[in-house]
Amino acid sequence: MFKKSTIGFLLVCILLISASFYPVDAYITKPGGAYPLEPLVSVQGGDEDDKGVMSLMTIALSKATPLTYAWAKVSDHQKILETNQVRNPDEDDKEYNIRQLHLMSQSQFNAIQVAFEKAGKPYEITTKGVFILNVLPGGAADGLLEAGDRIIKIDEVASDNQQSLVDYLGEKAIGDVITLQVEREGKIESIEVELKPIPSETSRAGLGISFAEDKEITTTPEVNIKADDIGGPSAGLMFTLEILNQLMDEDLTKGYNVAGTGTMQETGEVGRIGGIDLKVIAANEADIEIFFAPDDELPEEVLKNNPSLRSNYLEAKEVAEKIGTKMKIVPVKTVDDALAYLEEMEAKKN
Repeated sequence: MFKKSTIGFLLVCILLISASFYPVDAYITKPGGAYPLEPLVSVQGGDEDDKGVMSLMTIALSKATPLTYAWAKVSDHQKILETNQVRNPDEDDKEYNIRQLHLMSQSQFNAIQVAFEKAGKPYEITTKGVFILNVLPGGAADGLLEAGDRIIKIDEVASDNQQSLVDYLGEKAIGDVITLQVEREGKIESIEVELKPIPSETSRAGLGISFAEDKEITTTPEVNIKADDIGGPSAGLMFTLEILNQLMDEDLTKGYNVAGTGTMQETGEVGRIGGIDLKVIAANEADIEIFFAPDDELPEEVLKNNPSLRSNYLEAKEVAEKIGTKMKIVPVKTVDDALAYLEEMEAKKN
């Protein structure tokens, strides 16, 4: 027969294991790391003798457990995010991961396009189809289509962009049956779907999916980016700067360790991202010397509902002052702002 002390010890072990591994409905974010871009980005025949380093910044995101949740509550370098702050409604873990990887792919596309426009180099854009991000429960496509599928045709009509899909479905009625040509994991399949009301609507027929155009860019010289394990669009600015640094003979870094964050729009505008406070902390720990932060302008309606919200730049600056870093926080609204700052810098002395 077990002694009471043995039983008590076993119960404590069970509680500790549960607290360490049992997931709760929240996520924990904390500083990630700085990833030098030169090993990830390769421009054929590009400049490779630069003395400085361009890096992208990441944050670490994990499912919370009772133990990590409690620790994050008292930590200055960790944040708790509720599930609805991370995932979209009706989005499971697989769909979330696929959406993040697609956002990363889109950030690379925009970075390449903007960099080649700035460098005056040729490129060509093709559309590969309509990429499915999410299948809504109870919709027509539920159980038939999956996140990550690519719609190529509808009823033998090419559907290689969002608008053609929307226009074609707009002429259909509830109960109509359509045949989709779908690319899934490299194979082409034909799938029949009976149209139903779009979830949350009552009269309009649809597939019940969220989707985005899947575009491809071909350049001269060729660009290869290996960042499949990193999700989200926040590396767009740094991808753009690294591609330009390899396309140009001059060293944009001028010998410094340069990092930053921000989405890259096709117009060259730098967009707001989440978790910039954690990225500043990670950049400081990685001995980054110059950090580009989006100088975004928040709409009045957003500020009215969230009066404590600040631009990425102001938040980054406040965190930098709090941790006492010597790292320079530089506000940027466009890629041109970042390029102008780098151009005006004096080369780092050895």
